[in-house]
Amino acid sequence: MTRETWATRAGFILAAVGSAVGLGNIWRFPWMTANNGGSAFLLLYLGIILVVGVPGLLGAFVIGRRSKRNPVGALRSLSGGSRWWGFFGLLAVGTTVLLVSFYTVVGGWFVRYTVVSVTGGYFASPGGYFTQVSYGLPAFGFALVFLAATAAIVYGGVERGIERATKVMMPAIVVLLVALIAWAFTRPGSMAGVSFFLSPDLDYLGAHFLDILPAAVGQALFTLSVGTGTMVTYASYLGEERSLPADATTIAVLNTAVGVLAGLLVFPLLFGFDLTDAIQGSGGAGAIFVSVASAFATLGVVGRALGVLFFGVVLLAALSSSISMLEIPVAYLVDERGLSRGRATAAMTGVVVVGAGLCSLDADVFNLFAGTLVNILMPIGLAGFLLFCGWVLGADALAEYEAGAGSLARAVGTPWLVLVGALIPVFLLFTVITRLLPALGVSLGALSMFGLTVAPSTVVLAAAVVLTVAAALGLRRPGSLV
Repeated sequence: MTRETWATRAGFILAAVGSAVGLGNIWRFPWMTANNGGSAFLLLYLGIILVVGVPGLLGAFVIGRRSKRNPVGALRSLSGGSRWWGFFGLLAVGTTVLLVSFYTVVGGWFVRYTVVSVTGGYFASPGGYFTQVSYGLPAFGFALVFLAATAAIVYGGVERGIERATKVMMPAIVVLLVALIAWAFTRPGSMAGVSFFLSPDLDYLGAHFLDILPAAVGQALFTLSVGTGTMVTYASYLGEERSLPADATTIAVLNTAVGVLAGLLVFPLLFGFDLTDAIQGSGGAGAIFVSVASAFATLGVVGRALGVLFFGVVLLAALSSSISMLEIPVAYLVDERGLSRGRATAAMTGVVVVGAGLCSLDADVFNLFAGTLVNILMPIGLAGFLLFCGWVLGADALAEYEAGAGSLARAVGTPWLVLVGALIPVFLLFTVITRLLPALGVSLGALSMFGLTVAPSTVVLAAAVVLTVAAALGLRRPGSLV
Protein backbone atom coordinates (compact mmCIF):
# COMPACT_ATOMS: atom_id res chain seq x y z
CA MET A 1 0.00 0.00 0.00
CA THR A 2 1.47 3.36 -1.06
CA ARG A 3 1.77 5.71 1.90
CA GLU A 4 0.20 9.14 1.58
CA THR A 5 2.21 12.37 1.69
CA TRP A 6 1.55 16.10 2.00
CA ALA A 7 1.08 17.75 -1.37
CA THR A 8 2.65 21.07 -0.31
CA ARG A 9 4.75 22.48 2.52
CA ALA A 10 2.00 25.03 3.21
CA GLY A 11 -0.49 22.20 3.58
CA PHE A 12 1.69 20.47 6.18
CA ILE A 13 2.35 23.70 8.09
CA LEU A 14 -1.34 24.65 8.20
CA ALA A 15 -2.38 21.13 9.18
CA ALA A 16 0.20 21.01 11.98
CA VAL A 17 -0.80 24.48 13.19
CA GLY A 18 -4.42 23.40 12.94
CA SER A 19 -3.63 20.45 15.18
CA ALA A 20 -2.15 22.82 17.74
CA VAL A 21 -4.70 25.62 17.43
CA GLY A 22 -7.98 24.67 19.06
CA LEU A 23 -9.26 24.40 22.58
CA GLY A 24 -5.71 24.82 23.81
CA ASN A 25 -5.43 28.31 22.36
CA ILE A 26 -8.90 29.78 22.16
CA TRP A 27 -10.31 28.25 25.33
CA ARG A 28 -7.62 26.88 27.64
CA PHE A 29 -4.94 29.50 27.06
CA PRO A 30 -7.02 32.53 28.20
CA TRP A 31 -8.45 30.49 31.09
CA MET A 32 -5.03 29.35 32.34
CA THR A 33 -3.62 32.83 31.87
CA ALA A 34 -6.39 34.37 33.97
CA ASN A 35 -5.92 31.85 36.79
CA ASN A 36 -2.12 32.15 36.86
CA GLY A 37 -1.32 35.82 37.05
CA GLY A 38 -2.03 37.09 33.55
CA SER A 39 1.16 38.40 31.99
CA ALA A 40 3.32 36.39 34.44
CA PHE A 41 1.89 33.18 33.01
CA LEU A 42 2.26 34.48 29.45
CA LEU A 43 5.95 35.24 29.99
CA LEU A 44 6.71 31.79 31.41
CA TYR A 45 4.59 30.08 28.76
CA LEU A 46 6.48 31.82 25.94
CA GLY A 47 9.78 30.76 27.48
CA ILE A 48 8.66 27.12 27.65
CA ILE A 49 7.46 27.22 24.03
CA LEU A 50 10.95 28.39 23.01
CA VAL A 51 13.07 26.12 25.22
CA VAL A 52 10.86 23.01 25.38
CA GLY A 53 8.21 23.31 22.67
CA VAL A 54 10.36 23.87 19.58
CA PRO A 55 13.01 21.24 20.49
CA GLY A 56 10.20 18.84 21.43
CA LEU A 57 8.48 19.36 18.09
CA LEU A 58 11.78 18.64 16.35
CA GLY A 59 12.14 15.41 18.29
CA ALA A 60 8.68 14.27 17.17
CA PHE A 61 9.41 15.31 13.59
CA VAL A 62 12.69 13.38 13.56
CA ILE A 63 11.01 10.17 14.76
CA GLY A 64 8.11 10.53 12.35
CA ARG A 65 10.03 11.32 9.19
CA ARG A 66 12.80 8.81 9.96
CA SER A 67 10.31 5.97 10.33
CA LYS A 68 7.49 6.97 7.94
CA ARG A 69 5.20 5.34 10.48
CA ASN A 70 2.67 6.05 13.21
CA PRO A 71 3.94 6.27 16.86
CA VAL A 72 3.69 2.51 17.48
CA GLY A 73 5.39 1.48 14.25
CA ALA A 74 7.91 4.31 14.49
CA LEU A 75 9.27 3.42 17.91
CA ARG A 76 9.16 -0.31 17.25
CA SER A 77 10.94 -0.17 13.88
CA LEU A 78 13.56 2.41 14.86
CA SER A 79 14.41 0.48 18.04
CA GLY A 80 15.03 -2.73 16.11
CA GLY A 81 11.70 -4.35 16.89
CA SER A 82 11.52 -3.62 20.62
CA ARG A 83 8.16 -4.66 22.04
CA TRP A 84 8.58 -2.25 24.96
CA TRP A 85 8.94 0.75 22.68
CA GLY A 86 5.98 -0.55 20.71
CA PHE A 87 3.96 -0.55 23.94
CA PHE A 88 5.07 3.01 24.64
CA GLY A 89 3.89 4.05 21.19
CA LEU A 90 0.60 2.30 21.89
CA LEU A 91 0.32 4.35 25.09
CA ALA A 92 0.64 7.50 22.97
CA VAL A 93 -2.10 6.27 20.64
CA GLY A 94 -4.32 5.35 23.59
CA THR A 95 -3.76 8.75 25.16
CA THR A 96 -4.92 10.36 21.94
CA VAL A 97 -8.10 8.25 21.88
CA LEU A 98 -8.94 9.39 25.42
CA LEU A 99 -8.08 12.95 24.46
CA VAL A 100 -10.32 13.03 21.40
CA SER A 101 -13.13 11.49 23.48
CA PHE A 102 -13.44 14.46 25.82
CA TYR A 103 -12.52 16.88 23.04
CA THR A 104 -15.48 15.64 21.00
CA VAL A 105 -17.84 16.55 23.84
CA VAL A 106 -16.52 20.11 23.97
CA GLY A 107 -16.72 20.27 20.18
CA GLY A 108 -20.40 19.42 20.58
CA TRP A 109 -20.78 22.38 22.92
CA PHE A 110 -19.39 24.62 20.21
CA VAL A 111 -21.84 23.20 17.68
CA ARG A 112 -24.75 23.88 20.05
CA TYR A 113 -23.65 27.43 20.91
CA THR A 114 -23.07 28.34 17.27
CA VAL A 115 -26.62 27.23 16.44
CA VAL A 116 -28.29 28.68 19.54
CA SER A 117 -26.57 32.04 19.05
CA VAL A 118 -28.94 32.61 16.11
CA THR A 119 -31.86 32.97 18.55
CA GLY A 120 -29.89 34.15 21.59
CA GLY A 121 -31.18 31.16 23.55
CA TYR A 122 -28.53 31.54 26.27
CA PHE A 123 -29.00 35.30 26.75
CA ALA A 124 -31.39 35.10 29.71
CA SER A 125 -29.02 33.13 31.94
CA PRO A 126 -25.63 32.28 30.39
CA GLY A 127 -24.39 30.47 33.49
CA GLY A 128 -27.58 28.50 34.01
CA TYR A 129 -27.78 27.61 30.33
CA PHE A 130 -24.29 26.12 30.26
CA THR A 131 -24.96 24.09 33.41
CA GLN A 132 -28.14 22.76 31.84
CA VAL A 133 -26.68 21.71 28.46
CA SER A 134 -23.09 20.72 29.19
CA TYR A 135 -23.82 17.08 30.04
CA GLY A 136 -26.54 14.55 29.26
CA LEU A 137 -28.02 12.88 26.19
CA PRO A 138 -28.46 16.13 24.18
CA ALA A 139 -24.79 16.94 24.80
CA PHE A 140 -23.92 13.46 23.50
CA GLY A 141 -26.00 14.10 20.39
CA PHE A 142 -24.16 17.32 19.57
CA ALA A 143 -20.86 15.52 20.24
CA LEU A 144 -21.82 12.96 17.59
CA VAL A 145 -22.44 15.75 15.08
CA PHE A 146 -18.98 17.13 15.75
CA LEU A 147 -17.41 13.67 15.56
CA ALA A 148 -19.13 12.94 12.25
CA ALA A 149 -17.57 16.07 10.71
CA THR A 150 -14.15 15.06 12.05
CA ALA A 151 -14.43 11.50 10.73
CA ALA A 152 -15.55 12.68 7.28
CA ILE A 153 -12.41 14.80 6.87
CA VAL A 154 -10.07 12.08 8.18
CA TYR A 155 -11.74 9.56 5.85
CA GLY A 156 -10.80 11.84 2.94
CA GLY A 157 -7.13 11.15 3.64
CA VAL A 158 -4.07 13.33 4.08
CA GLU A 159 -4.12 15.37 0.89
CA ARG A 160 -7.81 15.35 -0.10
CA GLY A 161 -9.15 15.49 3.47
CA ILE A 162 -6.89 16.96 6.15
CA GLU A 163 -4.71 19.22 3.99
CA ARG A 164 -7.59 20.60 1.94
CA ALA A 165 -9.75 21.31 5.00
CA THR A 166 -7.05 23.02 7.08
CA LYS A 167 -6.00 25.24 4.16
CA VAL A 168 -9.46 26.79 4.41
CA MET A 169 -10.00 26.67 8.17
CA MET A 170 -6.74 28.14 9.45
CA PRO A 171 -6.83 31.42 7.46
CA ALA A 172 -10.54 31.74 8.31
CA ILE A 173 -9.81 31.40 12.04
CA VAL A 174 -7.18 34.15 11.95
CA VAL A 175 -9.35 36.54 9.91
CA LEU A 176 -12.36 36.08 12.20
CA LEU A 177 -10.26 36.49 15.35
CA VAL A 178 -8.74 39.74 14.08
CA ALA A 179 -12.21 41.09 13.22
CA LEU A 180 -13.53 40.24 16.68
CA ILE A 181 -10.46 41.78 18.34
CA ALA A 182 -11.05 45.05 16.46
CA TRP A 183 -14.61 45.11 17.84
CA ALA A 184 -13.54 44.16 21.39
CA PHE A 185 -11.05 47.05 21.49
CA THR A 186 -13.91 49.52 21.03
CA ARG A 187 -15.40 48.56 24.42
CA PRO A 188 -14.76 50.93 27.36
CA GLY A 189 -12.28 49.36 29.75
CA SER A 190 -10.85 46.97 27.16
CA MET A 191 -7.34 48.39 27.53
CA ALA A 192 -7.27 47.21 31.15
CA GLY A 193 -7.62 43.71 29.77
CA VAL A 194 -4.73 44.29 27.37
CA SER A 195 -2.59 45.52 30.26
CA PHE A 196 -3.46 42.49 32.40
CA PHE A 197 -2.47 40.22 29.52
CA LEU A 198 0.67 41.90 28.17
CA SER A 199 2.28 44.03 30.92
CA PRO A 200 5.05 41.90 32.50
CA ASP A 201 4.56 41.16 36.21
CA LEU A 202 7.95 39.84 37.31
CA ASP A 203 7.14 40.15 41.02
CA TYR A 204 4.16 37.82 40.70
CA LEU A 205 6.19 35.41 38.58
CA GLY A 206 8.98 35.26 41.14
CA ALA A 207 6.59 34.72 44.05
CA HIS A 208 4.51 32.01 42.36
CA PHE A 209 6.98 30.39 39.96
CA LEU A 210 6.50 26.78 41.08
CA ASP A 211 2.72 27.20 41.12
CA ILE A 212 2.64 28.59 37.58
CA LEU A 213 5.27 26.25 36.09
CA PRO A 214 3.22 23.02 35.82
CA ALA A 215 0.28 24.90 34.30
CA ALA A 216 2.53 26.61 31.76
CA VAL A 217 4.19 23.31 30.77
CA GLY A 218 0.85 21.56 30.39
CA GLN A 219 -0.47 24.42 28.32
CA ALA A 220 2.56 24.43 26.03
CA LEU A 221 2.36 20.68 25.38
CA PHE A 222 -1.39 20.78 24.89
CA THR A 223 -1.31 23.62 22.39
CA LEU A 224 1.65 22.23 20.40
CA SER A 225 0.18 18.70 20.29
CA VAL A 226 3.41 17.10 21.50
CA GLY A 227 3.45 14.10 23.81
CA THR A 228 0.67 12.11 22.12
CA GLY A 229 2.27 11.22 18.80
CA THR A 230 0.30 13.70 16.69
CA MET A 231 3.38 15.35 15.27
CA VAL A 232 5.13 12.00 14.87
CA THR A 233 2.26 10.91 12.64
CA TYR A 234 2.08 14.18 10.68
CA ALA A 235 5.86 14.23 10.10
CA SER A 236 5.70 10.65 8.82
CA TYR A 237 4.09 12.05 5.66
CA LEU A 238 7.01 14.47 5.04
CA GLY A 239 9.70 14.25 2.35
CA GLU A 240 13.44 14.43 3.06
CA GLU A 241 13.80 17.80 1.34
CA ARG A 242 11.93 19.63 4.10
CA SER A 243 13.85 21.52 6.79
CA LEU A 244 12.55 20.16 10.09
CA PRO A 245 14.00 23.04 12.19
CA ALA A 246 12.38 25.62 9.89
CA ASP A 247 9.02 23.83 9.95
CA ALA A 248 9.03 23.36 13.74
CA THR A 249 9.88 27.01 14.33
CA THR A 250 7.20 28.20 11.90
CA ILE A 251 4.55 26.01 13.50
CA ALA A 252 5.46 27.13 17.03
CA VAL A 253 5.41 30.81 16.05
CA LEU A 254 2.07 30.58 14.26
CA ASN A 255 0.52 28.57 17.06
CA THR A 256 1.70 31.01 19.71
CA ALA A 257 0.48 33.94 17.62
CA VAL A 258 -3.05 32.52 17.54
CA GLY A 259 -2.94 32.02 21.31
CA VAL A 260 -1.93 35.65 21.78
CA LEU A 261 -4.76 36.71 19.44
CA ALA A 262 -7.20 34.72 21.57
CA GLY A 263 -5.96 36.54 24.66
CA LEU A 264 -6.31 39.89 22.89
CA LEU A 265 -9.95 39.00 22.28
CA VAL A 266 -10.99 37.41 25.56
CA PHE A 267 -9.36 39.76 28.08
CA PRO A 268 -10.59 43.04 26.53
CA LEU A 269 -14.07 41.45 26.49
CA LEU A 270 -13.85 40.35 30.10
CA PHE A 271 -12.60 43.70 31.34
CA GLY A 272 -14.76 45.72 28.97
CA PHE A 273 -17.92 44.02 30.27
CA ASP A 274 -16.64 43.75 33.87
CA LEU A 275 -16.79 39.95 33.76
CA THR A 276 -13.38 38.99 35.14
CA ASP A 277 -14.96 37.00 37.96
CA ALA A 278 -16.73 34.78 35.42
CA ILE A 279 -13.50 33.20 34.25
CA GLN A 280 -11.48 33.00 37.45
CA GLY A 281 -12.41 30.02 39.56
CA SER A 282 -14.62 28.49 36.88
CA GLY A 283 -13.78 25.14 35.35
CA GLY A 284 -12.85 24.27 31.80
CA ALA A 285 -14.69 25.40 28.73
CA GLY A 286 -17.60 26.71 30.77
CA ALA A 287 -15.61 29.74 31.87
CA ILE A 288 -15.26 31.09 28.35
CA PHE A 289 -18.79 30.13 27.35
CA VAL A 290 -20.33 31.92 30.32
CA SER A 291 -18.18 35.04 30.16
CA VAL A 292 -18.36 35.62 26.41
CA ALA A 293 -22.05 34.73 26.27
CA SER A 294 -22.70 37.25 29.04
CA ALA A 295 -20.97 39.93 26.99
CA PHE A 296 -22.98 39.15 23.86
CA ALA A 297 -26.23 39.04 25.84
CA THR A 298 -25.96 42.78 26.47
CA LEU A 299 -25.96 43.58 22.75
CA GLY A 300 -29.30 42.16 21.60
CA VAL A 301 -29.46 41.33 17.89
CA VAL A 302 -25.84 42.38 17.37
CA GLY A 303 -24.88 39.98 20.15
CA ARG A 304 -26.54 37.13 18.28
CA ALA A 305 -24.48 37.81 15.16
CA LEU A 306 -21.29 38.10 17.18
CA GLY A 307 -22.16 34.88 19.00
CA VAL A 308 -22.46 32.98 15.73
CA LEU A 309 -19.15 34.48 14.60
CA PHE A 310 -17.23 33.81 17.83
CA PHE A 311 -18.46 30.29 18.50
CA GLY A 312 -18.09 29.51 14.80
CA VAL A 313 -14.41 30.48 15.05
CA VAL A 314 -13.93 28.25 18.09
CA LEU A 315 -15.78 25.44 16.32
CA LEU A 316 -13.39 25.63 13.35
CA ALA A 317 -10.41 25.64 15.70
CA ALA A 318 -11.73 22.66 17.63
CA LEU A 319 -12.39 20.77 14.41
CA SER A 320 -8.86 21.39 13.11
CA SER A 321 -7.46 19.82 16.30
CA SER A 322 -9.84 16.88 16.47
CA ILE A 323 -8.88 15.93 12.90
CA SER A 324 -5.25 15.49 13.93
CA MET A 325 -6.20 13.48 17.02
CA LEU A 326 -8.36 11.00 15.13
CA GLU A 327 -5.69 10.65 12.43
CA ILE A 328 -3.23 9.08 14.93
CA PRO A 329 -5.19 5.89 15.75
CA VAL A 330 -6.40 5.71 12.14
CA ALA A 331 -2.79 5.80 10.91
CA TYR A 332 -1.95 3.07 13.42
CA LEU A 333 -4.65 0.77 12.03
CA VAL A 334 -3.65 1.53 8.43
CA ASP A 335 0.10 1.05 8.97
CA GLU A 336 0.21 -1.73 11.54
CA ARG A 337 -3.01 -3.67 10.96
CA GLY A 338 -3.34 -3.27 7.21
CA LEU A 339 -6.85 -1.82 7.29
CA SER A 340 -8.08 0.48 4.56
CA ARG A 341 -8.46 4.12 5.54
CA GLY A 342 -12.24 3.80 5.38
CA ARG A 343 -12.41 0.79 7.69
CA ALA A 344 -9.82 2.27 10.07
CA THR A 345 -11.74 5.55 10.29
CA ALA A 346 -15.01 3.74 10.96
CA ALA A 347 -13.46 1.53 13.63
CA MET A 348 -11.81 4.37 15.55
CA THR A 349 -14.90 6.54 15.24
CA GLY A 350 -16.83 3.75 16.95
CA VAL A 351 -14.31 3.64 19.80
CA VAL A 352 -14.49 7.41 20.23
CA VAL A 353 -18.31 7.26 20.29
CA VAL A 354 -18.03 5.10 23.42
CA GLY A 355 -15.50 7.42 25.05
CA ALA A 356 -17.47 10.54 24.15
CA GLY A 357 -20.60 8.92 25.56
CA LEU A 358 -18.90 8.33 28.90
CA CYS A 359 -17.56 11.90 29.01
CA SER A 360 -20.81 13.56 27.92
CA LEU A 361 -22.93 11.72 30.47
CA ASP A 362 -20.68 12.10 33.52
CA ALA A 363 -18.83 15.28 34.45
CA ASP A 364 -16.44 13.36 36.71
CA VAL A 365 -15.33 11.13 33.84
CA PHE A 366 -14.93 14.19 31.62
CA ASN A 367 -12.73 15.93 34.21
CA LEU A 368 -10.71 12.75 34.77
CA PHE A 369 -9.95 12.38 31.06
CA ALA A 370 -9.12 16.05 30.55
CA GLY A 371 -7.08 16.54 33.73
CA THR A 372 -5.10 13.30 33.61
CA LEU A 373 -4.20 13.61 29.95
CA VAL A 374 -2.98 17.17 29.99
CA ASN A 375 -1.34 17.10 33.41
CA ILE A 376 0.44 13.76 33.46
CA LEU A 377 0.31 11.63 30.31
CA MET A 378 1.42 14.28 27.81
CA PRO A 379 4.64 15.27 29.66
CA ILE A 380 5.44 11.58 30.16
CA GLY A 381 4.83 10.96 26.47
CA LEU A 382 7.10 13.77 25.33
CA ALA A 383 9.83 12.76 27.79
CA GLY A 384 9.75 9.24 26.34
CA PHE A 385 9.96 10.44 22.74
CA LEU A 386 12.89 12.73 23.54
CA LEU A 387 14.81 10.08 25.49
CA PHE A 388 14.31 7.85 22.45
CA CYS A 389 15.85 10.52 20.22
CA GLY A 390 18.88 11.03 22.42
CA TRP A 391 19.72 7.52 23.58
CA VAL A 392 18.20 5.09 21.06
CA LEU A 393 18.52 7.01 17.77
CA GLY A 394 21.43 9.25 18.77
CA ALA A 395 23.54 9.89 15.67
CA ASP A 396 20.65 8.81 13.43
CA ALA A 397 18.43 11.44 15.06
CA LEU A 398 21.05 14.08 14.36
CA ALA A 399 21.37 12.95 10.73
CA GLU A 400 17.60 13.16 10.27
CA TYR A 401 17.55 16.59 11.93
CA GLU A 402 20.19 17.85 9.50
CA ALA A 403 18.54 16.45 6.34
CA GLY A 404 17.14 19.39 4.43
CA ALA A 405 18.22 21.88 7.13
CA GLY A 406 20.19 25.06 6.49
CA SER A 407 23.69 25.80 7.75
CA LEU A 408 22.49 27.68 10.84
CA ALA A 409 20.18 24.86 11.92
CA ARG A 410 22.91 22.26 11.38
CA ALA A 411 25.30 24.27 13.55
CA VAL A 412 23.03 23.84 16.59
CA GLY A 413 22.23 20.18 15.89
CA THR A 414 24.42 18.69 18.62
CA PRO A 415 23.22 21.14 21.33
CA TRP A 416 19.66 20.25 20.28
CA LEU A 417 20.34 16.54 20.79
CA VAL A 418 21.80 17.17 24.25
CA LEU A 419 18.81 19.33 25.13
CA VAL A 420 16.19 16.77 24.09
CA GLY A 421 18.10 13.75 25.40
CA ALA A 422 19.00 15.06 28.84
CA LEU A 423 17.86 18.49 29.98
CA ILE A 424 14.26 18.59 28.75
CA PRO A 425 13.40 15.10 30.11
CA VAL A 426 14.62 16.20 33.56
CA PHE A 427 12.44 19.29 33.31
CA LEU A 428 9.39 17.31 32.15
CA LEU A 429 9.73 14.66 34.85
CA PHE A 430 10.10 17.42 37.44
CA THR A 431 6.74 18.86 36.38
CA VAL A 432 5.13 15.38 36.29
CA ILE A 433 6.22 14.61 39.85
CA THR A 434 5.14 18.08 40.96
CA ARG A 435 1.66 17.36 39.57
CA LEU A 436 1.47 13.71 40.61
CA LEU A 437 2.25 14.06 44.31
CA PRO A 438 -0.75 16.31 45.13
CA ALA A 439 -2.99 14.08 43.01
CA LEU A 440 -1.94 11.13 45.18
CA GLY A 441 -2.46 13.11 48.37
CA VAL A 442 1.26 13.32 49.12
CA SER A 443 2.59 16.56 50.59
CA LEU A 444 6.33 17.10 50.77
CA GLY A 445 7.79 19.32 53.43
CA ALA A 446 11.35 20.56 53.88
CA LEU A 447 13.78 17.72 54.69
CA SER A 448 16.68 17.94 57.14
CA MET A 449 19.76 15.91 56.25
CA PHE A 450 23.18 16.14 57.89
CA GLY A 451 22.29 19.49 59.36
CA LEU A 452 21.08 20.86 56.03
CA THR A 453 17.52 21.81 55.17
CA VAL A 454 16.49 20.69 51.69
CA ALA A 455 13.49 22.35 50.02
CA PRO A 456 10.75 20.09 48.58
CA SER A 457 11.42 21.38 45.08
CA THR A 458 15.06 20.29 45.39
CA VAL A 459 13.97 16.79 46.38
CA VAL A 460 11.64 16.60 43.37
CA LEU A 461 14.40 17.87 41.06
CA ALA A 462 16.82 15.26 42.39
CA ALA A 463 14.24 12.54 41.77
CA ALA A 464 13.74 13.78 38.19
CA VAL A 465 17.51 13.73 37.58
CA VAL A 466 17.84 10.21 38.98
CA LEU A 467 14.97 8.93 36.82
CA THR A 468 16.44 10.53 33.70
CA VAL A 469 19.93 9.15 34.34
CA ALA A 470 18.50 5.69 35.02
CA ALA A 471 16.51 5.83 31.80
CA ALA A 472 19.55 7.01 29.82
CA LEU A 473 21.77 4.23 31.19
CA GLY A 474 19.13 1.65 30.36
CA LEU A 475 18.52 2.95 26.84
CA ARG A 476 22.06 3.87 25.82
CA ARG A 477 23.17 2.44 22.46
CA PRO A 478 26.19 2.98 20.19
CA GLY A 479 25.92 6.43 18.63
CA SER A 480 23.79 7.91 21.42
CA LEU A 481 24.69 11.04 23.39
CA VAL A 482 27.73 9.73 25.29
